[in-house]
Amino acid sequence: MRIISERSRPSAPARWPVYAATAAAVTATAVVGGKAVDADSDWYRSLAKPPWQPPSWAFGAVWTPLYASIAWAGGRALLKAHGHERRALTAGLGVNLGLNAAWNWMFFRCHSPAAGVAGTLLLDLSNADLIRRTARTDRTAATALLPYAAWCAFATALNAEIARRNPGR
Repeated sequence: MRIISERSRPSAPARWPVYAATAAAVTATAVVGGKAVDADSDWYRSLAKPPWQPPSWAFGAVWTPLYASIAWAGGRALLKAHGHERRALTAGLGVNLGLNAAWNWMFFRCHSPAAGVAGTLLLDLSNADLIRRTARTDRTAATALLPYAAWCAFATALNAEIARRNPGR
């Protein structure tokens, strides 16, 4: 005899594809965004940067666990969401990941700190929306997204300071 709560919990085979999908989406985001980054370019090296900018290696060290937490939180929340709520959460996650990858192209490939500021502000708004949507479904998953939102807010401040120090670039 099954307990009612067991019926509402997806079985392992039903859960695996959802986590695989969120991991694939986050990996695609990292790859697409990463293709635009050239921190060794003459343009990037010539930019005036604040003394509080982290060293280059720190970005990879921070983004790796953040991307893992996005994939986990997204999968967990999607498994608990149903119907319209699940579709909206899927769309919100997709928009967020698109904005995440787009920032690299706006800043590095367009050689535009100002465009980067616009992109990261949109990402910050998307993060707030994603956390709000996720919290409706699963507070633990929403909490797991907070370091991502905090890092993006830091990136917004850093990007804005670089834009301020490099007007017209």
